Amino acid sequence: MRERSGLPTLVLAAALITMGLPNGRLFATASPRPPQKISTDLAQQAFSHKSGDRINLIVQFNTARATSIDLIVANVSARVTRGLNALNMRALELPLAAVSALAAHKEVRFISPDRQIAGLGHLETTTGVAAARIQTNTEPGGLITTTSVYDGSGVSIAVLDSGIDTAHVAFRNQFGLSRVILSHDFTEENRTDDVFGHGTHVASIAAGNSQISNGAYTGIAPNANLINLRVLNSQGSGATSNVLAALDWVLANHDLYNIRVVNLSLGTPAIDSYLDDPLCQAVRRVTDAGIVVVAAAGNNGKTQDGSKVYGQIHSPGNEPSAVTVGAANSFGTDQRGDDSVTTYSSRGPTRSFTVDESGIKHYDNLLKPDLVAPGNKIVGAAASGNELLANHPELDAEVSNDTASRMMYLSGSSMSAPIAAGAAAVLFQANPSLTPSLVKAILMFTAQPLPGSNTFEQGAGEINVEGALRLARLVRTNLSPSTALGAPLLTDAPPVKQTMISGQTFDWGSGIVCNHAYAVSDELMTRYQKIYGPGSILADGVMETPTSQSPDLSMLTDGVSLGLNAVTSDGGTIAGGMPFLNLSFLLGDGGLLPDGIMVGDGIMVGDGIMVGDGILVGDSTLNTLSGDETSCMR
Repeated sequence: MRERSGLPTLVLAAALITMGLPNGRLFATASPRPPQKISTDLAQQAFSHKSGDRINLIVQFNTARATSIDLIVANVSARVTRGLNALNMRALELPLAAVSALAAHKEVRFISPDRQIAGLGHLETTTGVAAARIQTNTEPGGLITTTSVYDGSGVSIAVLDSGIDTAHVAFRNQFGLSRVILSHDFTEENRTDDVFGHGTHVASIAAGNSQISNGAYTGIAPNANLINLRVLNSQGSGATSNVLAALDWVLANHDLYNIRVVNLSLGTPAIDSYLDDPLCQAVRRVTDAGIVVVAAAGNNGKTQDGSKVYGQIHSPGNEPSAVTVGAANSFGTDQRGDDSVTTYSSRGPTRSFTVDESGIKHYDNLLKPDLVAPGNKIVGAAASGNELLANHPELDAEVSNDTASRMMYLSGSSMSAPIAAGAAAVLFQANPSLTPSLVKAILMFTAQPLPGSNTFEQGAGEINVEGALRLARLVRTNLSPSTALGAPLLTDAPPVKQTMISGQTFDWGSGIVCNHAYAVSDELMTRYQKIYGPGSILADGVMETPTSQSPDLSMLTDGVSLGLNAVTSDGGTIAGGMPFLNLSFLLGDGGLLPDGIMVGDGIMVGDGIMVGDGILVGDSTLNTLSGDETSCMR
C-alpha cells in the first residue's frame, strides 16, 4: 500500500485561501500548511465565493482527544454540525476566511468540502446462492448430523441509503415481524421511511425474503437483519457528512447489533486520493473494526454518445479496503454464459489524486472495481408511494397491486453492491471468524471472469456465491494474528475450483486484485496469507517502486505471483486472455498514465465530470438510457 510521503511546507498556488475585505473583494494569501492538507476543489471554491461566505467542511484530525479537537474548532469560530468522534473528524460550518488558520494547525490532517452524495442506481439462481443455500454438515467418522440453511441468519447488514419501507412484506421474518431492527435518520428530515424509493429496493436485493411471488425475487441473505441508516433525503441526495455520521454510528454500535456488513450504494466524485478522502478514511476504519464495506462502482462508464470512459470509479469505491462492485447484465437468464459487463458500469483505474508542492497531480490508479454482480433491470421491493415509481410508472414490475408487496425495476451498480453485501452476510453466518480481507479475497478468488471484458471493467469477475460459500465453510476458525505465514488455511482438502449454475459449469478466476496488480496461486486458497489478518488489506502483500512491483514475502507465501497485464478475459482464470494494458503503467504515483485516449478503447478521465459543487451529472434523477439498460441509478 502506498504511504503518504512527507512534503515540505511550501505554497501551492491552486490552494491559496481568500481573505475578507469590507467591500467583498478577494485576495489570496500564502498558507503555511503543507499543500496536501486541503482538497483542490475546496481551494477552487475559495476563488469563487465572497469573503464573508461560510462553508461546510469535513476536517480530519490527527489527535483522537475530543477535547483537543473541540478547542481547535472553537478557535476558528466554527460551528460543529457533526461530531464524528469515532472517526477523529468533525463536520463544520465556518467562515471561508478561517480555513487558512484551521489548516495551519498541526493536529489538522486534511480538509475537504462536505460534498454532495447521491444514490448510485432471479438473483438467487444466477448468483449461485440457491445452489448453496442448504448444506449438510458431516462430523468426523462420516455421519451426517445436521443440515444448515445459509440465509444470513444472525448477521446484520447496515444499509446507508434513502431509507427502508419497514412495512414491506419483503422484510418480514417467518413470524411476520420486520427484520429492520433499527432505523436512524442522518438527513435532518426526521423520518426513516423511503420517500425516494432507492434504499428499499437496495435492501431487498441484499436481504429480501421469499414471501412474494413464490420466492421469485428472493434476496441473497433473506433472513439477515437490516439496520436502516438514512443518509439520502427525499430527493435521493445528501451530504458527505451524513454518510460519515452514519459510519461513525456503526463504529460505536456494531457489536450491539452484530453489524458485519455495510452497504453503500451511493457515491460522489473521487477527487482526493484515498489517502485523504474522508469517506475512504472512514471506510478503512470501519473495515479495521471487522466489518465488510461494500461500495457501488458508479454508472459513468460511457459518454452521451456511447463511447467507453475509463477512470470514473467514485468515492468511496476508490478505497482499497472496500469491496467495490460494478454492474453486470444477466439478460434475464439464470445461465451465466451470456452475462457481460453493462456499458454504463464505471471502469477503473481510480483517478483520485494528490498534488505535490509543484502543483503536479499524482493519481492513485488502483485496479477497480473488485467484482461485478448483476445490476441490470433488477426486480426489488418498491417503497410505498415512492418518487421513483410515481415519476416513472414504467418501472413497475407488475408483481402485485398491494402496496406492501409491490416490486419495481431499477438498474445500476447500486443494485449490484447489495448482492455482494448479502453474500458477505451469508459467509459470516457460515464462518463468523472471517476477517473483511478474507471475505473480499474469497469473493474474488471464486468469481467468474466474463469473456470479452477487461480487468478495468470487471476486476476479478462476476460474483459466485456458491463457490464463495463452499470455500468459506472450509476456512479454519482458529486463525489469529499469530498464525504463521503459510500455515494451512483450510480444515479439509481444497474444493474443486468450478461451479455449476443452471446446468452450466465455469472455472473460478483463482486470483485477487491488490491495488495495482492481481495475485494468482492456489496458495491463496490453501495457505494462510498475512494479508488476511485483522487490520490488513490485500494490497499489503505487494511491494512497489515507481517502475516495478513484487510480492512481499513477509505477507505472501513464495508460491504467489503477480499478473503483469490487465487482460481482456477469455473466460478462464483472472490472468487468461489477451493483454490489454501493462500494469506498470499504473505505478509511479500515476505519473506514467496520462489523461486522454487509452489504448484505442475509450477515454481516460483525469479529474472527473462535475457540475456545481461536486454534484455528479445525472445524480438525483432517473436516467432513461438505451441499449442494455432501462433505468440507471448509482
